[in-house]
Amino acid sequence: MLEIPLLLIIIIVVALIFDFTNGAHDCANAIATVVSTRVMSPKAAVIMAAILNFVGALLGEKVARTLGAGIVNTDMVMGSQILVLAALCGAIVWNLITWYFGLPSSSSHALIGGLMGAAMCHGGMNSLNGHSIVMKVVLPLILSPLVGFAVSYLVMTTLMLIFWRAHRQRLNRWFSKLQILSSAFMATSHGLNDAQKTMGIIALALFLFHRIDTIYIPFWVKIVCALAMALGTATGGWKIIKTMGHGIFKLEPAHGFAAETSASLVITGASMMGAPISTTHVASASIFGVGVTKRFSAVRWGVAGNLVVAWIMTIPASAFIAALCFYVFSALQMGD
Repeated sequence: MLEIPLLLIIIIVVALIFDFTNGAHDCANAIATVVSTRVMSPKAAVIMAAILNFVGALLGEKVARTLGAGIVNTDMVMGSQILVLAALCGAIVWNLITWYFGLPSSSSHALIGGLMGAAMCHGGMNSLNGHSIVMKVVLPLILSPLVGFAVSYLVMTTLMLIFWRAHRQRLNRWFSKLQILSSAFMATSHGLNDAQKTMGIIALALFLFHRIDTIYIPFWVKIVCALAMALGTATGGWKIIKTMGHGIFKLEPAHGFAAETSASLVITGASMMGAPISTTHVASASIFGVGVTKRFSAVRWGVAGNLVVAWIMTIPASAFIAALCFYVFSALQMGD
């Protein structure tokens, strides 16, 4: 009978807890606009998002490979079995802090920050894959919200030019139906990018424990991560839904359709390139882009400032927490 180390079991369980909190935390990305415009009831929107997050999680693994082998140099961290656990704890604690205050920060960058902090504690800066971090983390971190803002602005401007003579109530009825499709697209793209991050972290743990010879994603890992994400999504994320759906500016169905479609296109494109971007960053920026087309003052820029602060703090804060966890686990002599 195959013996599985207790520490590895703990790491996998904690990873699935992170996946669950990710689903609850980022559920708002998929359904905030469709709920705030009253196109769907919160219950129906959450059920739809949970199902499609599960489907999206099974559609690829490029992002998972980036998380598993593209952030840390696996050869240098091979001797550290507590690294993944410390990284996960750093990400979960930061997720809970931002969830408590209703801030839509990035679960993705919390996990990446946690990995970086724990890896540096183990082997210093040389334990990090600098080129991959720059190309697949730093640049997407900067560019993806800007692209989301620009695309949503262009989409909404185009819709305004096409339908400028249309009756407002009739237009809202049409876009209410279309927004269900855009919200479904958003939920699927969220699963495609976000659930893969936990797959990658579990694959890294399996590699560090010599359960797999190279970084790849076993089928059972895909299934359990997809389920955890779906269950987390089903719990909702009502504080963050309120912030994104009502706190930025008052949305109408056309705005929600433009924002969701734009964000989904950016997230899907990044997933195809293996970039673990923040769905929260892109979704928020897309709402801002749509809001500006209405009028500049329609956007609550004070809320935008709070979001930017949370975004900037995420990687260093989660890295710091993960580093503390690493030292605590080392003192307790957990792992080899």
